[in-house]
Amino acid sequence: MSGTSIDGVDYALCAMDAGHCELRSLWSVGFPAALRRRLHAAARGEARSWEVAQLHHDLGRFYVTGARRGKLPARLAVVGLHGQTVFHQPGRLPATLQLGEAAYLAEALQVPVVSNFRAADLAAGGQGAPLATLFHVQTFGSRGRHVCVNNLGGISNVTSIDWRQAGPPRVQAFDTGPANVLLDLAMRTLTRGRLGMDREGAWAARGQVEEPLLREWLRHPFFRRKPPKSTGRELFGEVFFQQAWQQMQRARLSKFDRLATLTALTARSIAENYRRHLAAPPETVILTGGGAANATLFAAIAAALRQLNPSTRVVSSRALGWPVASIEPAAFAVLAWRRLRGLPGNLPETTGARRPVLCGQITPATA
Repeated sequence: MSGTSIDGVDYALCAMDAGHCELRSLWSVGFPAALRRRLHAAARGEARSWEVAQLHHDLGRFYVTGARRGKLPARLAVVGLHGQTVFHQPGRLPATLQLGEAAYLAEALQVPVVSNFRAADLAAGGQGAPLATLFHVQTFGSRGRHVCVNNLGGISNVTSIDWRQAGPPRVQAFDTGPANVLLDLAMRTLTRGRLGMDREGAWAARGQVEEPLLREWLRHPFFRRKPPKSTGRELFGEVFFQQAWQQMQRARLSKFDRLATLTALTARSIAENYRRHLAAPPETVILTGGGAANATLFAAIAAALRQLNPSTRVVSSRALGWPVASIEPAAFAVLAWRRLRGLPGNLPETTGARRPVLCGQITPATA
């Protein structure tokens, strides 16, 4: 899995059976600076067609290099390759594009590779997201309880699993808005590319939130839009960031105040989505993804959610045996396993698709 933050690739080796996924190992490989710059350019729409084509194949080869850094077993059943999203636009004329040619992994590992997971759901009228929902329900659903799994990648997405009634759980899942993407852009801007993230929220912890700016940003129509909904850098990437940056400059915010205010935007937009779009506040919220390792962001989210329900418990997936970087790659391992068995991978009630569909295209082993 390489997500909206465009910082590197997370690999999860999983053992699968019909209703269970067991994590065996996890490793991450950062993108080299030159490759990362090219991916950012493609995501900004600044790459020409031949550059995108070259990047598609270079990234496919890079996935092979990263895979070989893990302790792979002698025999694999399947590889799930999400690829790097450089464009995602659901709506009237939907389109999505994930780069990374799957044929290189199929050739190198001699195993079928499932990729391009989102297109079938789009074709069936869905958002193409979120697709980690089935994994969240299988792994974290708890009969008699209302649990939310909130992934904090570049973009924040939530799966609400309300199982307080008889029968199957009531599941909602949607993107809530930005998570790390604006924080990472701010750090790269402030340090001229030297730092790519506010590690553990150290800079944000030293700043003060600029409440008037935050209230203005929270009026963004995406936060009010009813699910199903998904978003990406198209709404909360470079264009949003440049406008917000100019506003912060005019307000003469310090570098620490800028990080504090952007961190508060992530936290309070999550709470605002919960307030508007969930039938009831959850009892437990499980934070995962890179943002769950940011102590300042974690605390801000917990505080914002407790404004909705003082008894809400906020925990890291790590406390439940799943490292924060493991959830998304494990989810696509599950989707790849389901695709090989002819099982649908989407939940239409969360993506908006007309029906369940087979998610992903299979590149067979070449030998």
